[in-house]
Amino acid sequence: MAILRMRLKVLVTVMMVNLFIFIIVSRNSNQDKQGRHKVRIPNKRFWSKLAPNQAYWNLQQQILDFQHNPILTTNSSEMPDWLNNTELTSDPCQPLYRVTTQVKDYNSLPGRFKDFLLYMRCRSYPLLVDQPHICNEPPYLLLAVKSLAPHFDRRQAIRQSWGQAGVVANKTVVTIFLLGNATAVDHHPDLSEMLNYESARHKDIIQWDYRDSFFNLTVKEVLFLEWIQTRCPGARYIFKGDDDVFVNTFRILDFLKGLSGPKARDLFVGDVITNAGPHRDKKVKYFIPESMYVGTYPPYAGGGGYLYSGDLAARLHNISHHVALYPIDDVYTGMCLRKLGMAPEKHKGFRTFDIEEKYRSNPCAYKSLMLVHSRTPQEMIKIWAWLNNPDLNCQ
Repeated sequence: MAILRMRLKVLVTVMMVNLFIFIIVSRNSNQDKQGRHKVRIPNKRFWSKLAPNQAYWNLQQQILDFQHNPILTTNSSEMPDWLNNTELTSDPCQPLYRVTTQVKDYNSLPGRFKDFLLYMRCRSYPLLVDQPHICNEPPYLLLAVKSLAPHFDRRQAIRQSWGQAGVVANKTVVTIFLLGNATAVDHHPDLSEMLNYESARHKDIIQWDYRDSFFNLTVKEVLFLEWIQTRCPGARYIFKGDDDVFVNTFRILDFLKGLSGPKARDLFVGDVITNAGPHRDKKVKYFIPESMYVGTYPPYAGGGGYLYSGDLAARLHNISHHVALYPIDDVYTGMCLRKLGMAPEKHKGFRTFDIEEKYRSNPCAYKSLMLVHSRTPQEMIKIWAWLNNPDLNCQ
């Protein structure tokens, strides 16, 4: 009798479920007949027609966006000629003379712009000096310092202070200096023999054969990202900065110690600049003409120095091939982060615009900071000695 009741209960339940499904299907069917909830296929494209941007960088970025968009490239036969740019497949390190007619005010631009525009596509230069074994033991922190060949005193001060390689606070630290070629075109003396001696003595110089100029700092950036993947992919964290900043390595290591999970993997901190755009004043170092770039800049960390994860370095390397080179390197890095759907995080420990003058001679003012710009070689050594003084009391 109990079995019969159980079967009857199951049968009633199944019938109720079927009745419920029937009601839902009937309701949807009636809605479709009345023209509601139908999938409507548009009879014309819902995106705006692609038109070439008049600013040269923006145009090159449009082309790259098209080339790396699998949806658009599947139907490339319908793309306009300006997007199917065959010149981008030719040797990218040969000067692109067509740019002289594409940029309307090319002839009136300063020489640094002409040089950048002619070689804007080139991202590969020979290594003159390398340290292939410097990361045989993957470092916890890689200190990568942008420098120029004549800046020997700055590099030596960094070696004697915040850039001391080895084991610092029980963590492995490796320091390298990133250099291009100081050419006679820029009236630099020939310092190659001195640089070769310095490299043999300290084994921390990385040098590429390209013109080491302000506008080519972005070239140094992409070459460094390539170098990391080849020579130092195991670096857990990377600090990248100029050779005229003071860095509190102890404070950086203490900060990194508290990171874990996604916070550690996506780390990118510095002195972040937001709501900025190109300077249009020709007298300013960062002047960019409208013929080259229009629009605002994404948030970016000032190039004096910033800190990021090795995991993010790999992603920046990959995405950099999708972003047209821009003559200001910290802005370019911000563009790459934006392409990744990320933004740098502002940290009050990075003072790329210095601290108040009244605090600059106070050792305790540097205790909680990670970076201060700018400092002379002598000041770097003095501040480092302050921080290493066991009698320093900042209570």
